[in-house]
Amino acid sequence: MHLYVSKAGGKLWRYRYMFADKEKLLSLGSYPDMSLLDARAARDKAKADLKKGRDPSVTKKIERLTVSQEAGDTFELIARQWFALQKSQWVARHAEKVIESLELHVFPSLGSLPIREITASQVLSVLRTIEARPAIDTARRVRQRMSAVFVYAIASGRAKDDPAAIVQGAMAPLKKSRQPAITDLNQAREILQKVDNEAAHPVTKLAMRLLALTAVRPGTLITTPWTEFANVSEQNPVWQIPAQRMKLRLAHKEDEARDHLVPLAKQALETIETLRQITGKGPLVFPNTRHAHKPMSENALGYLLNRAGYHHRHVPHGWRSTFSTEMNERYPEYKDVIDFMLAHIPKDKVEAAYNRALYLPKRKELAQIWADLILKDTKRPAELLTGMRHN
Repeated sequence: MHLYVSKAGGKLWRYRYMFADKEKLLSLGSYPDMSLLDARAARDKAKADLKKGRDPSVTKKIERLTVSQEAGDTFELIARQWFALQKSQWVARHAEKVIESLELHVFPSLGSLPIREITASQVLSVLRTIEARPAIDTARRVRQRMSAVFVYAIASGRAKDDPAAIVQGAMAPLKKSRQPAITDLNQAREILQKVDNEAAHPVTKLAMRLLALTAVRPGTLITTPWTEFANVSEQNPVWQIPAQRMKLRLAHKEDEARDHLVPLAKQALETIETLRQITGKGPLVFPNTRHAHKPMSENALGYLLNRAGYHHRHVPHGWRSTFSTEMNERYPEYKDVIDFMLAHIPKDKVEAAYNRALYLPKRKELAQIWADLILKDTKRPAELLTGMRHN
């Protein structure tokens, strides 16, 4: 049993256990609503279920549904029904974040209430707690998800209004700022040189290098399975990322979903082959150091940059800005090509479908130019396999 703390500051008691030869997690309750004593009692109950050959997670769901049905249509019951319907539209990591945000922030206070009885002031109280952490962006995401649940309840005849929509204008304003990124080429080269000299796992260093070379989103990179690199070679230097892994699939817009083609420079191919020596026998290119079947945390890349001296100066996502700024300055006539390399979707669908193929030769050329620029005076990938590691 352990206490899980989210980035936004929410705390949740969890119990890790094995059932049918699979590791599973059971959410016991949120802290401080559930004390340590109560959490231990819930854990002991779960252990008792295991001894009887029952899966504690299944038992809890059955008990929760039974209580919900007796009490009426509760927010949690309907929210889980909504989530079950929607999750197929999202990539796995996004789906996990959606349900986790509701479990951490909403279910503890509103989950057991009949959805018809929940008021705007109660919804706003939940959101104010999140804003006070402060986590204003999280509060806005939670409000959107709550609103979607209310709309689902209205459509299915179990609610009359959407109090989460009413409170939107009363929420704290979100001050949007661009993600910190160093866009000067010489300083960007220095980032990689410093990262290479840090005490860190070689897979993390190689992930940072491939991120800089390809300018894909960090979340896309770290979840890459080896199957996507199976046919990549000097003869076929193109990484094809399936549409369902690109950020997230839009509901009712399947026609806009498409695979993203990433031309790979010689240095990127060399980096991939070096990674193959370390993680090639597993399913993921960038596995978690503790759980090989799970991807590394995006935080691992951020922490590496922080240790190298770039806290609040450059983040993993910042490589996209570095690439865009430098290449657009050098080749303004190829702005559309560079946008395609960043997976930016043109408004004109016909143009998008046509240029996807038309621009590939030029994208390959620009990818190699960028690799030669950014990796000047850096170590070869194989040199990163030795040296100190950060635990």
